[in-house]
Amino acid sequence: MQRRQLHLPDEAATVRLGADLAQALTPGLVLYLHGDLGAGKTTFTRALLHAAGYQGRVKSPTYTLAEPYEVKLAERMVTVIHFDLYRMASPEEFLDAGFREHFNENTICVIEWPEKGDPVLPAPDIKLTLVLAAHGRDVELCALSDKGLECLARLKFAPNL
Repeated sequence: MQRRQLHLPDEAATVRLGADLAQALTPGLVLYLHGDLGAGKTTFTRALLHAAGYQGRVKSPTYTLAEPYEVKLAERMVTVIHFDLYRMASPEEFLDAGFREHFNENTICVIEWPEKGDPVLPAPDIKLTLVLAAHGRDVELCALSDKGLECLARLKFAPNL
């Protein structure tokens, strides 16, 4: 397991982290996003999707639970599915919706509130935790698989630029 801890002094740094991580993504990656309401999970995801080339509006899937986006990574079209499980009543709801079939080598899954899907969610490759701090946010990135380690090794991020 590899762990990186960073301080993000403002929302712009959260956006930069999302954009920089987009450049390190590979198909098949599962990313868990942890953090309280307002910690920046959707802001991070929106920046990641736009940096990966998605041109349209990125909305929070709070009510739909999942929103798919088509992006081009390394000359290959890839679907990024943004899950927000905050309103999910039980893990079985995730299974009943057929969401598990989206976890494959051609899709990148970004999941807000993954604890709501325990124990039916596939294991993450990267766990990102955002915590509101006195000035900005503290973030911890944990690589939990070989794919996650490779992704974090490619991540070039300087929060204070």
